[in-house]
Amino acid sequence: MPTRRKILAWGAAAAAAPALAGCGEQVGAARTTTAAGRRPGQKVTLTFWTWVPLQKAVALWNEQHPDVRVDVQTVPANTSGGYQKMHSSLTAGDPPDLAQVEYYALPEFMLVNGLTDLSEYGADELKGAYVDWQWQQGVFAGKTYAIPQASGPMGLFYRRDLFDKWDIEVPATWDEYRAAAVKIKKRGSLISAFPPANAQWFAAFPWQRGAHWVTTEGDTWVVDLAGPESLQVADFWDGMLSDGLVAPVQDAQSAFYKGLQTGDLATWPGAQWYDALIRGNAPRTEGRWRVAELPQWERGGHASANWGGSATAILQGSRHPVEALEFAHWLNTDPAAIDLLIAAGYGWPAAKIELADSALGKPDPFFGGQRYNEVFQLADGNVDTSWRFAPTTTQSYAHVQDAFGRVLAGHGSLADALKDAEGMFVDDLKAKGLKARSAR
Repeated sequence: MPTRRKILAWGAAAAAAPALAGCGEQVGAARTTTAAGRRPGQKVTLTFWTWVPLQKAVALWNEQHPDVRVDVQTVPANTSGGYQKMHSSLTAGDPPDLAQVEYYALPEFMLVNGLTDLSEYGADELKGAYVDWQWQQGVFAGKTYAIPQASGPMGLFYRRDLFDKWDIEVPATWDEYRAAAVKIKKRGSLISAFPPANAQWFAAFPWQRGAHWVTTEGDTWVVDLAGPESLQVADFWDGMLSDGLVAPVQDAQSAFYKGLQTGDLATWPGAQWYDALIRGNAPRTEGRWRVAELPQWERGGHASANWGGSATAILQGSRHPVEALEFAHWLNTDPAAIDLLIAAGYGWPAAKIELADSALGKPDPFFGGQRYNEVFQLADGNVDTSWRFAPTTTQSYAHVQDAFGRVLAGHGSLADALKDAEGMFVDDLKAKGLKARSAR
C-alpha cells in the first residue's frame, strides 16, 4: 500500500504537485488488495457497484467470459449515497471488487488509500487505448489507480423548432445568449434553468472561461474560486437570475423535464451524456432538438469544458484484481460494449474511437437527423485539460451550493457566494492536514 506522502500527485505533473503529506487522517481501507490463488478452471465472481445502467454490457461480458462472472449491484448515485456506501465498505473490510467513481472523487478515495494500485497488475500497458487526459485522471504519483470510462464535454442543447418559430439565431456568444433570453422571455418561455444545487454544472463555465479553481504551489493547494474569470461568469448568471431570464430550478427533476417537454425551457447548456436524459424525459419532443457549440466568452473561440466523467475503479481489498482489471479494460474499450454503454447514456468514451465507426457517429432522429456528436467531438478537443480536482471536492462544492441557495433566497450575489465558499474550501483542505491557502 502506498504511503500518504506519495499518493496524490497530479498525473504527469507529479513532480510539481503536492503529496498528501503529514495528514492526520487514518487509512480508510481495513484490508489491502491481494490476488487470491485460483485453480485452473476455477470460476470467479466479481462484484461491481454502479448507478450507470450498464447491465447489457455486463451481460455480454458474462456471456463471453463464463469463468469470470460480474455481478452488477445498483447503488445510489455518487453523493446521494453511493460514495458513502463505498467508504463504509472499505472501513468494514468488505468492499466490492469494482466501483463507479467519478473523476472528481478519485482524489477523495486516494486520500483514504481506497484504490488499488493497478500498475502492479500491468495497467500501464493499457494506456495507449485511452484518451490521455482521461487516463491521467486515475494516475497519482506515477501509478495507475483507475481505468477511465467516460467524460462529459459540454454543448448547447436547443429547441430548433422554437428558435425557428421565434426567428432567433442560435447564440454563438454568451452576450448573444442573453439577448436570445430576452426575446424568449417575451414569448412566454425561458432560455434555460439555473440549478442552484449543482456546483459541478456551474463550475464548467469558469472552466470554459479559463479559471482554475484548484492549483498547486510546491506542497500547497491554492484555491481560486473568486478569480476574475469566475467572477465574470458569476456576474453573467447573476444578471440572468435578477432579470428573470432563467428558471431557478434544479436539473434532472420533474419541473426541469416538464420545461424541456413543454418548451418552457428552450435550451440547456449541458454535457454530452444529457442526450439520453432529454430523450428519456421529453419523448414528445423527438425531432425538435439540435446541438450547437457552447456559447463563447470571446467571439470566434471554441473553448469548451467538461461536466462529469467516471472511472471504473478497483477498490482496495479486492481478492481478484487481475480479473477485475481485465473486465474494467474490456468494458471501456470493447466496441460492442462501448455501443451498449452509449445506448445507456454513459457519456463520451474514454477509449480512443473512430466516431464514424461507433453509435455516436450516426444521424439521430431525435435530434432531427443531426450528427450531433460531431459537435461534442469538437468540444472534447477544446477542453482545458489542466483543470484539477482537490481531495475535498464533494464537501467543498457543497459550500458553493449552500451559498448559491442563500443567493436565491435573496441574500447577496453569486460573486459573493464564490468569495465566501473559497474560504471554506481552504478550511476543508486544512482539516485534512493539507497545506492550503486562498489565491488572494
